[in-house]
Amino acid sequence: MDMDMGLEPEGSKEWMEEERERLEIQLLLEGLYRFYGYDFRNYAYPSLRRRIWHRIYAEKLQSVSGLLERILHDRRCMKRLIGDLVIHVTEMYRDPSMFAAFRERVVPLLKHVPSIRIWHAGCSTGEEVYSMAILLYEEGLYERSTIYATDINEEVLHTAEQASYPLKKMQEYTKNYISAGGKEAFSEYYGASGDTAVFHPMLREHIVFAQHNLVTDRSFNEFHVIFCRNVLIYFDATLQNQVHGLFYESLTPSGYLVLGSKESITFTKHADCYESIDVHEKIFRKIK
Repeated sequence: MDMDMGLEPEGSKEWMEEERERLEIQLLLEGLYRFYGYDFRNYAYPSLRRRIWHRIYAEKLQSVSGLLERILHDRRCMKRLIGDLVIHVTEMYRDPSMFAAFRERVVPLLKHVPSIRIWHAGCSTGEEVYSMAILLYEEGLYERSTIYATDINEEVLHTAEQASYPLKKMQEYTKNYISAGGKEAFSEYYGASGDTAVFHPMLREHIVFAQHNLVTDRSFNEFHVIFCRNVLIYFDATLQNQVHGLFYESLTPSGYLVLGSKESITFTKHADCYESIDVHEKIFRKIK
């Protein structure tokens, strides 16, 4: 009996192409992790796939495997890929109502803490960090606070350390500042240099910038407040649980966790370890 082993079910070629691409992406992410230490293996697949193909086209390549070969031999290409994979969407006093709620609900309790430690995880280019520095300054807490600002991407950390942003954004940031309960004229906190706004050096005195990978690195201190806003939405459920474990270990008893507007602790392993301080603004307090 003559059997054609090459016969395939209808539609299987498309399925095989998808599986081949998925395998190539897995190999790319594995190479990125094993060779450079960046772990994106549990990031949400659809978003990863889009961003990987964006880099493939930008590098004028034809395939995921071609990109893998390129990054393994060209560190500059690797950094460009990291820049694509890590989402950086931020602004000063983003979601002003959250900052207003933090000022009203959390700050009065922090005033009883002798030395305050705050961690901004995934700080990006630093706008949220300086927003918090200004808030603490206005509440008389900045001198006894240390803000730890971390990100996986060294380049955005360098930008954050400069405390310099386009002057054209200050009008929008001023509106956010006012809506967040700001007590002074926002323009008092920066000076203009050409088309750039440079925030005053005193706002940087109590900020520590450092590279930190939420996926692979461990806790490095105990914090009274952890901000991680609009980062976890790009992780799958397994990785979200892992990072929530890191945050839980890093918080002091009765410490505060602040998440992004689309994030929650509801379906995580640590859900019953927190109480909600503000449901809408995603501010939680560790209770056990």
